[in-house]
Amino acid sequence: MADSFRAVKVTDHVYWVGAIDWGIRDFHGYATHRGSTYNAYLVVGEKTALIDTVKAPFVEELLARIGTVVPPERIDYVVSNHAEMDHSGGLPAVIAAIRPEQVFASTMGVKALREHFRLGREVTAMKDGESLRLGNLTLSFVEARMLHWPDSMMTYLAEDKTLLSNDAFGMHLASSERFADEIEDGVLAEEAAKYYANILLPLSPLVGRLLEKVGKLGIEIEMIAPSHGPIWRREVEKPVGWYAKWAAGETSNKAVVMYDTMWQSTATMARAIAEGIAAGGASAKMMPLRAAHRSDVATELLDAGALVIGSPTLNNGVFPTVADALSYLKGLKPRGLIGAAFGSYGWSGEAVGQIEEAMEAMKVELVGEGIKVKYVPDEESLSRCLSAGRGIAERLSAKAQGRGDSGLRGAG
Repeated sequence: MADSFRAVKVTDHVYWVGAIDWGIRDFHGYATHRGSTYNAYLVVGEKTALIDTVKAPFVEELLARIGTVVPPERIDYVVSNHAEMDHSGGLPAVIAAIRPEQVFASTMGVKALREHFRLGREVTAMKDGESLRLGNLTLSFVEARMLHWPDSMMTYLAEDKTLLSNDAFGMHLASSERFADEIEDGVLAEEAAKYYANILLPLSPLVGRLLEKVGKLGIEIEMIAPSHGPIWRREVEKPVGWYAKWAAGETSNKAVVMYDTMWQSTATMARAIAEGIAAGGASAKMMPLRAAHRSDVATELLDAGALVIGSPTLNNGVFPTVADALSYLKGLKPRGLIGAAFGSYGWSGEAVGQIEEAMEAMKVELVGEGIKVKYVPDEESLSRCLSAGRGIAERLSAKAQGRGDSGLRGAG
C-alpha cells in the first residue's frame, strides 16, 4: 500500500499523512458536495510526533503514508487535538500499531478519549500554553475550548512557524491538491464559508476571543495546516480575515427566501416576495428546499440580513422540509436578522404562525404580519407579497444606513 499512498512534504519538518474521502456526502447533517479530507501531520525532529489520526476506515492509508517518511514504530508521540471520530477514530489502531512512548491531548481531550475508547493506557494532559520538546523542535499547545468541542486544541511548531489548527480554518473539500494556493479562489471561499456557517456560526463569540488570544501570543504564523481541506502556505491572513468578519456578524444587503411548496401556491408567493425584495434594491436568494439542502441555506444566511420562510400547511403544521431546515437553523443561532413568514393553506393555515413563533424564538425581528393565502394566490395576494418584499428591502436599507456606510453589521 505504501507505493499507492505517499506523504506530502509541507515544511522542512512536517509531512501531511492524512486521507482523502472522495465519497462522503453527509457530515452529521451537513451536505459535503465536494467530499472531505482527514488531515494528519507527522512532525519529524530528533523525536517524531504524529498530530491527530484519521477516520477509522482510513487507518491503513495513514500508516502507509507515514511509512514513506519513517517506519511507523519510530513515532515517539501521538497528539490528539480533537476527540471527534473523524480525527480520533483511527487512534486505537494507530496506538496498537506504533506503540508510542506517550499520547497527549488537552485536559478535556483526556476525558473525551477515555470515554470514547477506554484505551487501557494513560493519555497525558497538555494544558494551555504548555510545550513538548522533540529534541530540536518544540510543539506548543493552544486550547480552543468549544471550537467546536470542549476538548479542541491547536498545536504550534515554532521552528517552522506552522499552526496545526485542527478544525479551525478548514473546510470539507476532497482534492488532489494539498495547498490552498493550488485551488480556485471561488471554491475556497465557498467551502470555507459553508464550513463556518454550519459548524462554527453558533460559536462566533468564542471565535472572536480565540483570534484575540492567538494575536496576543505574538507567535509568527507562516502556515496554517487544518484538519480538513487544503493547507494555507500563502496568504494565511485570508482565512483569518474571513473568520474575523464572520465572527463579527458582517453582512450584505441580502434576504434568504427559504420555502417549500405542495401545489406551487407557496412557490408563487415566494417568487412575488423575491420580486419585491429586488425592486426595493436588495438581493433575494431563493432557496426552494426540494432543490437546496439545509446546510446550503445556512451558508447563504452567513452574510444575509434577512430570512423569509414560506410553507404550506400540512396536517395542521409546517411542511416537513421547512420544519427540518428551521430546526437546523435554530441550532446555528444566526444573529441580527429581520424576517417574515408566508404560506398557503386549504382550511386551517397554522404553518405561518408556527414559523413566526420559531423565528421569534431565534430572535429574528419580524417585519409586518405573516401572509396567509387560501388555496391559490390571486392578484391581490401577490400584490401583498410584492409589498412585503419591498418592506423587507426597505428595512435592510434602513439597517445598513444605521450602521454606517460600510453596510456591515457589527463592523468596527
